[in-house]
Amino acid sequence: MLLKGSIELGRRNLGCPCQPTDRNLRDSCKQLTPHFTRTFPQLPSLSTLCLSLSLSLSLSFIIYPSLCLSLSLFSLPLFRRPLALLLTEVLLYFSRVRRADHNSAAMKWQVMLGVVLLSLILVQFGHCQNEDRDARGAAEEKPKRKARTGGKGAGKKAKTSTAKPKVRAATQQPPQAPQGAYLTQVLNKGKFQRVGGSLSVPAGDTLELRCKGNPVQWGVPYYLEEEDAGRLKMVQHDRYGTLTVANSTGADTGEYTCYPMYCEDTDCRKEYDKAVKVFIFFPDPQELFVPSSEYYEVVQLRTNWPTILPCQVTNPQAKVTLHREFPPEEVKVDGTEISFDVKRGFTIHRPKPHHAGSLFCVASYGNLRQSSTKYMLIYVNYPAAPPAPVIEASSSSVSVGSNLQVTCIVVGEQDVTVEFTWEYPGQTIGRPLYTQDSVGVANNIGRLRQRSQSVLMVDEVRDVDQGTYTCTAQNLEGSRSASTTVKVVPKANTGAKPKKP
Repeated sequence: MLLKGSIELGRRNLGCPCQPTDRNLRDSCKQLTPHFTRTFPQLPSLSTLCLSLSLSLSLSFIIYPSLCLSLSLFSLPLFRRPLALLLTEVLLYFSRVRRADHNSAAMKWQVMLGVVLLSLILVQFGHCQNEDRDARGAAEEKPKRKARTGGKGAGKKAKTSTAKPKVRAATQQPPQAPQGAYLTQVLNKGKFQRVGGSLSVPAGDTLELRCKGNPVQWGVPYYLEEEDAGRLKMVQHDRYGTLTVANSTGADTGEYTCYPMYCEDTDCRKEYDKAVKVFIFFPDPQELFVPSSEYYEVVQLRTNWPTILPCQVTNPQAKVTLHREFPPEEVKVDGTEISFDVKRGFTIHRPKPHHAGSLFCVASYGNLRQSSTKYMLIYVNYPAAPPAPVIEASSSSVSVGSNLQVTCIVVGEQDVTVEFTWEYPGQTIGRPLYTQDSVGVANNIGRLRQRSQSVLMVDEVRDVDQGTYTCTAQNLEGSRSASTTVKVVPKANTGAKPKKP
């Protein structure tokens, strides 16, 4: 088995086209190949080993001519097998003759034919080596040619492929789809219109809006939300929500908002930053102002706080002016101190005491002229910040039986009311609170300021009056506190004892 594997190993390394037909021989060859690779790693190639093995076997044919059949079948190509078989048969004939009568002539013929068979083996070896070298050269030449042609082509291809996307990215940018929710108005005959910041729908028509998103929630004017006449309808579909207002009136004028909802399981909340708003006018030929059930509306004017007079019209084309009731006059709207927005009304940006009084709006459109609800403006001097109290005790350490005063002072803007509250140790046992509050004027670097003061008086101090005193000052903007600690010590004995005689 080892001998057969050696022959097949040599045949494979020589590149001969013969294929063994014996299964055992193929198995032997498979087992022998890794054995030779591990045993002889220093050999330049297995072809040299195969040549030495073939020569050894050829010389042994003289002594063992029965091996010639195997060598002729597995070492020669197909077109030379008939000659090898013929020589093998002749060698076998002379071998039988020699063993029969020990003929010296047969011995010579056997040696000569063995030499011929050895020559054929050597010729075949050279032929196989040439074929193997040519095949390897052709195999190596193809990748080189492919590399040269492929390299040039690849270079050109890479140059164009990198340039084209840049041109396309710079000149052929596809339009991006709108992100988030957006509003669409449904018109007659199945037509749709993208909604902007404002919209006008004649009173009496049906309004239908669509908002992209699932789910969405709607915000409508207060009057329409409170009304229970069945004119308002909201429906949620798979990809959008719809809002429908039937038999619209001028009172439906206002801001409509679509809020996309963010949901986790069953918990949903509005995404206020993604809300979409539209102000919708419902022009009514009979009503220029949005109706109101109140004849007078009280509006508080706060210092440094913009105040809005909501003179809301149903028709954006109407002309609106601001008037004072007493004395009757038109209030100047300059866009700086007072401005007008058709969606909001009049805005007093920095209210002052002279803005107080009874005011109303007048709207005119064509031959129609109407007045709005009257607004009673009351000025309140709001401070810019909460008060900053400063607390101080008449003494940080008082003796039992003496009097104690704790003073809390706030210096701030004029005409601002400040209220004081106290927390003191005697409060726990029900000791009554005695305070004196006063308001005065303080000169702070040439600027007149208001000085508010509260004094807490504790008569005949006792041990329970020891602890922390806290003063809290509050105005319309908020409150702040300040504290101090008072210690009560035993009363000192000032009387001297008489000396004994």
